[in-house]
Amino acid sequence: MNHPLVTAEWLFNNFTTPDLVILDASSSTNKAALAAAEQQLQVKGARRFDIAKDFSDSESPYPNMLVDPAVFKAQCEKLGINNRSKIVVYDNLGIYTSPRAWWMFKTMGHEAVAVLDGGLPEWIAKGFPTEKIKPANPATGTYNPRFSKEQVKDLHFMQENIESQSATVIDARSAGRFAGTTPEPRAGLRGGHIPKSKNLPYTDLLREGKYKSPAAIREIFDQLALSEKPLVFTCGSGITACIVLLASTLIQDHPTAVYDGSWTEWAQAIDA
Repeated sequence: MNHPLVTAEWLFNNFTTPDLVILDASSSTNKAALAAAEQQLQVKGARRFDIAKDFSDSESPYPNMLVDPAVFKAQCEKLGINNRSKIVVYDNLGIYTSPRAWWMFKTMGHEAVAVLDGGLPEWIAKGFPTEKIKPANPATGTYNPRFSKEQVKDLHFMQENIESQSATVIDARSAGRFAGTTPEPRAGLRGGHIPKSKNLPYTDLLREGKYKSPAAIREIFDQLALSEKPLVFTCGSGITACIVLLASTLIQDHPTAVYDGSWTEWAQAIDA
């Protein structure tokens, strides 16, 4: 599992691989107003990876903020995850929240993790085994994360980067939200973007719930005229930024990070 994406066929053919753990990172709500066609099924044997409830900092004033490594460890162990686990994560929209879960594991030092390209819709379309969503009761795991702080950027870094330009900032929101001409989905949040950031809407990288080909993705990134600088990805609250970050890893090897507070933090903390 050296690749960030696996196909439904790959997962089906490797279904009985020792230490394989399948995680359902679907969300019941989202700010993009997307609705899953199937909300009652899961990939057979999947375990629920609840980003909002278990893997986001409940004490932060901002949504979806990454949890402390100690919390991540405890929640992973409840899911029966071990350091040797080979993890495949998916969601019921095809590609939406699953890259966020993938990024979390990568940030915590777990290399054997991949996203199911096309997610649950693709799995169902192929006729592979599903079941009604039900709680999993795995044996408690033993998990020791190795947190990489370089992959998470805070407000202070983002402020300094406006002048230093040590990293290129890529915003995954729509062009309208980036320009401030389309209202933000969070009530009362002003529009606009971080100065000197570039816009690459996450939807540009997807087709029918799956990632476009590496060649198509490369062509899209080439339009940004990127230098060799590290890349920092942002969006509304750190979810869709991870879609674009994962896409970037398919075609280049720049160091990458997520501005975890994203526009929700920036718009409230920085005067227009």
